[in-house]
Amino acid sequence: MPIRVNNNIAAINAQHAIGHNSTRMYRQLGRLASGLRVNRAVDDASGLVVSEGMRSELAGLGQNVRNAEQASDLLQVAEGSLQVVNDVLVRMRELAMQSSSSTVNDSNREALAAEFTQLTAEIDRVAEATQYNSTALLIGFGYQVDTAGSTAITSSPTTGVAGASLSAAPTGTFTFVDAGGDSLLSLGNGLVTQTLNLGPQLDGGGVATGTTVVANFDRLGIRVSLAGVGAGVISGDYRDGDLGAATLLVEGGTGGVFQVGPKDSFVNRLEVGLPDLRASGNELDLGHLSISSLTTARQALTGLDQAIVTVAAERGKLGSLQNRLEFAISYNENEIVNIRASDASIRDADMALEVTEYSRYQILTESSNAMLMQANVGAVQALSLL
Repeated sequence: MPIRVNNNIAAINAQHAIGHNSTRMYRQLGRLASGLRVNRAVDDASGLVVSEGMRSELAGLGQNVRNAEQASDLLQVAEGSLQVVNDVLVRMRELAMQSSSSTVNDSNREALAAEFTQLTAEIDRVAEATQYNSTALLIGFGYQVDTAGSTAITSSPTTGVAGASLSAAPTGTFTFVDAGGDSLLSLGNGLVTQTLNLGPQLDGGGVATGTTVVANFDRLGIRVSLAGVGAGVISGDYRDGDLGAATLLVEGGTGGVFQVGPKDSFVNRLEVGLPDLRASGNELDLGHLSISSLTTARQALTGLDQAIVTVAAERGKLGSLQNRLEFAISYNENEIVNIRASDASIRDADMALEVTEYSRYQILTESSNAMLMQANVGAVQALSLL
């Protein structure tokens, strides 16, 4: 091998080895310090792209869990207030039952009626005071029926519709089919149609005097209250065939929609609709009840029974949705665990492997430094020729 002075090839090779080994040693040191195999895109470009997508999804899933938990809290606030309303209704029915007996006189009934009136006002107060994050829950929450754009309601003196409430109904126009003479009532939006047989609930082809009938289109998420003569806050009554071609317009709102999934689609949202549950509203319709006389007290029993059933049904709806939210939380938490495991397999460092690699490059760096010294010593041999 010739002896050269200007270009010490052995030293140059040793320098390259030192640079390579030092770079790898410091990379391993960074992995050991952070616990991550991928700290920069240069560490694993494709792995970084996949990992960042997973991290974005994990952040969304974590927020979905919080959304579902807060939604459950909101529903619990509403359900707790409805428990109070239910207790008030039970007490009002007790007063009506007492006033319906001849064991009390009209003077006694005045005292009973005074308490009855105060309890009616208390239901209104509770409904209006029930809020979550400054949003009222019991005076109409979520998707609502556009009363001005719904002919079934604007024509209530003819149709006998006392009101309509929603439970996760889609927005759009729903049209009734009511031929008359068959006790069948259909409602649909062009995509889904449901037909109910109201025969067992009607009296001679119409709603009985002083009562209301609920047509529950559960597949559509719509409940329609049909009134008889003297019931509700309307002047008309429903008879078989009155709702032919009448419409209900469902409009969207910002309330009643809970985002519990990662995408912008209906399968990633849960919806709930609460009607106006004030005593003066169409659902409970307690404003016209009185127990100041024997006759009116007996008539009030039917309205109170219907109000108790309505409140219980709303509480059941809220409870079932809370159960659904629990499953949504469980699903999201399961997704978080599995996706985090996948992200860890891409991004996390295998500490045993990284320590081994760090020790390897540390030894190689020290060895390269020693060899550089030997290469420089070899070039000094040229002086012996002078």
